[in-house]
Amino acid sequence: MYQALETRYDKMLYKRVGRSGLKLSAIGLGLWHNFGSVDSFETQKAIIHQAFDLGITYYDLANNYGPIPGSAEENFGQIMAGDMKPYRDEMIIASKAGYTMWPGPYGDWGSRKYIIASADQSLKRTGLDYFDIFYSHRPDPNTPIEETALALDELVHEGKALYIGISNYNGEQTKAITQVFNDLKTPFVIHQPRYNMFDRTAEKDLFPVLRAEHKAAVSYSSLAQGLLSDRYLNGIPADSRAHKSTSPFLHEDQVEQTLATVKKLNQVAQSRHQSLAEMALAWNLRDPEVACVLVGASRPAQVVDNVKALANLTFTKEELARIDEILK
Repeated sequence: MYQALETRYDKMLYKRVGRSGLKLSAIGLGLWHNFGSVDSFETQKAIIHQAFDLGITYYDLANNYGPIPGSAEENFGQIMAGDMKPYRDEMIIASKAGYTMWPGPYGDWGSRKYIIASADQSLKRTGLDYFDIFYSHRPDPNTPIEETALALDELVHEGKALYIGISNYNGEQTKAITQVFNDLKTPFVIHQPRYNMFDRTAEKDLFPVLRAEHKAAVSYSSLAQGLLSDRYLNGIPADSRAHKSTSPFLHEDQVEQTLATVKKLNQVAQSRHQSLAEMALAWNLRDPEVACVLVGASRPAQVVDNVKALANLTFTKEELARIDEILK
């Protein structure tokens, strides 16, 4: 029977989410990949145990994570019902609704019908009484933003979510839905954008809005699907995402296009006595709006390696200038 390490909170950094009372572990575990029906359940358990032993308290799901869609929530639910049940109140567990989940006109986007039905399904799959954070996974161009916001607010009033988040909304959309949440007094606290050294759109478009509204961000694709690691420094491994084309964000041609840049970034990382992945995660956390960076893992050792980023979160002005120059 799994027993968590008593020292699990000794070295992890916990960052406050905007002006809320919530704190997140600076490193969070994303379950987009490696937690589906095609993946080893025992490995999934080992990854969760390792993450928790390292002080990671934030676990990020969505209704469609798998494959097959829904299987990541089901597998996580089995783990929670077993070894992790005694630790539920020490964990921040999030899920989302917004992408295609079932056929027909009600299984996608951001209508009241879809949001509430999807949240109910996700709770059943995970076996949880509530989610700590429930997200709108993407904005719906055909549903009034007030409808989506009211549906999310209702989840809080029904005890199905403690906090509300949004993901993949641009700055203008974030400002608009924040105004509705403010009027409703909804505990909307966090935005989950795609953000990394190769995709800095959020810095100019989104982060100023979050700063003004006193909200926080938790970044996904923090390592650009592995590009910002030593995974591709010496070619494209046969078992990599780029080779298999399993990710919509990563293909072999992208690896070739970014290889020279990645090698230069790796030189900066080495001068900091970090791996490239460690530096990339630390770089994301340099922004005060980023409360947490999500990492994925196919084995427990990867979680250990990623948490090492916290050993050096400070950048000199010269290092930041050098990184900016390389990324140009």
